[in-house]
Amino acid sequence: MTASSTTDWPKKRATPDQALERIEPGMNIFLGTGAAEPRTLVKRLMASDASNLQDLTLIQILSFGDAISLEELRTNKYRLKTFFSGWVASEAITAGRVDLIPSRFSAIPWLIKSRQLPIDVALIQVTPPDADGLCSLGIAVDVGRQVMAQASVVIGEISAGIPRTYGDTFVSVDDFDLLVEGTEPAPLFSCWPVDEVYDRVAANVASVIEDGSCLGFTFGPLFDALPRHLAGKKDLGIHTPFITDAVMTLVKSGAVSNRRKKTFRGKSLTCYAMGSPELMRWLDRNPLVEFQSIDKVFTPMEIGRNPRFVAIFPARKVDLSGRIALHAGKGQVTSGPGQAMDFLNGAEISEGGFTIFALPSRNLKGENNVRISIEEMPNQLNLPDSVNMIATEYGIASLSGRTLRERAQALIEIAHPDDRPELVEKAKAENIIYPDQIFLAESAHLYPSEISEWHTFKNDTRVRFRAIKPSDEEEMRRLFYRFSDKAIYYRYFTPVKTMPHARMQAYVNVDYRDVLSVVGLVGPPGQGRIIAEARFARHKDKPYVDVAFVVDEAYQGLGIATYLYRMLARLACQRGARGMTADVLATNQAMIKVFEKGNYPIRSRFEDGAYALTISFDKEGES
Repeated sequence: MTASSTTDWPKKRATPDQALERIEPGMNIFLGTGAAEPRTLVKRLMASDASNLQDLTLIQILSFGDAISLEELRTNKYRLKTFFSGWVASEAITAGRVDLIPSRFSAIPWLIKSRQLPIDVALIQVTPPDADGLCSLGIAVDVGRQVMAQASVVIGEISAGIPRTYGDTFVSVDDFDLLVEGTEPAPLFSCWPVDEVYDRVAANVASVIEDGSCLGFTFGPLFDALPRHLAGKKDLGIHTPFITDAVMTLVKSGAVSNRRKKTFRGKSLTCYAMGSPELMRWLDRNPLVEFQSIDKVFTPMEIGRNPRFVAIFPARKVDLSGRIALHAGKGQVTSGPGQAMDFLNGAEISEGGFTIFALPSRNLKGENNVRISIEEMPNQLNLPDSVNMIATEYGIASLSGRTLRERAQALIEIAHPDDRPELVEKAKAENIIYPDQIFLAESAHLYPSEISEWHTFKNDTRVRFRAIKPSDEEEMRRLFYRFSDKAIYYRYFTPVKTMPHARMQAYVNVDYRDVLSVVGLVGPPGQGRIIAEARFARHKDKPYVDVAFVVDEAYQGLGIATYLYRMLARLACQRGARGMTADVLATNQAMIKVFEKGNYPIRSRFEDGAYALTISFDKEGES
């Protein structure tokens, strides 16, 4: 930067009308994106009746529609082209007043650079210049540099109300033909109200996010609810299109360090910022936030370099195959499949990465959001093979590696309990699930989601425990076929050779009142493998429960059986049982030792080669 350019930049100042005189009929005009829209210039452009402002094409990646008048777009003066079908543009696109350019965001810089999308004039919002004559692009970097390099006329709107951000944001006043003092404030946004349902959805999403994961955030109640549930995580990373108040809250909680990222390590990476005045103050000269162009933020290869990248998306509807209907219309920032694909692909490339779509089980009208089919719905993401998990307030459905039948079963389990009977009947009629599929309607309301805990055993073996689900049928079959004949005999007291669907589905469908089963899983959350199962069944004639449990032979000797026994005792006691009973073969000394470690009084009776055990929760013994 030369001294003359530093002192001479005020000579480039112009009024909005003077700046707009540089525009000629037929030109393509790029407008800054979203909250970085140069609103003073755009409002004057909309209101002006100057003869040169005719037959113009306005190009904007995302428009809030605050400055751009849809009424003006009905005339022949202006036509808007956008890459984004959300926010207010969707209605205008449907009405034919706005042209949508279907494109992945990562491809936009190339479209501009190659002049497939020619730009004649760029209207860009910037911060006031510093002493060295450098402005910051502030809260939207996206394609600013590509646009400024191509446009024959570059006009900057100086806004004192936007933060001076770091990253690839600094441009010299020499790069502008004219500078206009902005008088319109940048649009600010309050956090979305978070109701109980979205809070439960967010809690389920957070439950499958591990320490060291890298996250992509966007707008909406789901994301505003997430920070509270992620605050206890460690070393999270941020690689996201939007920095919002929710991201700020999460960073402030201490959960975000960005240490485990492979790109822009130590920095929260983004293109855009949208939020409250507090967010704008926090972003100002914040070295922990890195603003980069779309080709850095949206390119799947860049995203995928980060291990454990989790792409989180809000969804509108889901069908039993895993097809997603995305949101559309006013207020939506992640509306189109094109906008989702870059982050979907990035999660697929990432080591340990996955995608999760989240939605309430019902909409505001009380209609089911989990459908048999969404074939007739708009804005579909018809890529069920790229959808790893679905979350509602009733849990997580893991879809990876599952058949269509297994997917349907898992998704029915996270639908609203009152909607599940109809889904089951329709799925049977459509041959989506087994015609003889057992469904215990009452159990849908009784699933004990509060049974959820982790424990680390010997050899750093980490096991997650939860109540069994009907969709565990295939995993339980696999567990059965991993057992030796001896282990099967110890568990069932008879040589069982096969475990067909009819038998196993009866086993995994429990009522959670008289029969409760807990499974232990290893592996990533939502993608685990069952290696243990324990259950109790109430006696009809006394306040005791009968217990049985089994552990994969590859995981025996680690203390898992003892842990399960104590867990069953606690759960049975909480549900009013006064004790437990169990039958153990005399040769099964390992299981007898497990019961002896339970710290409860035991009475035993030996007959026919087995011990009949009675365990009392009363330390003084059975009354």
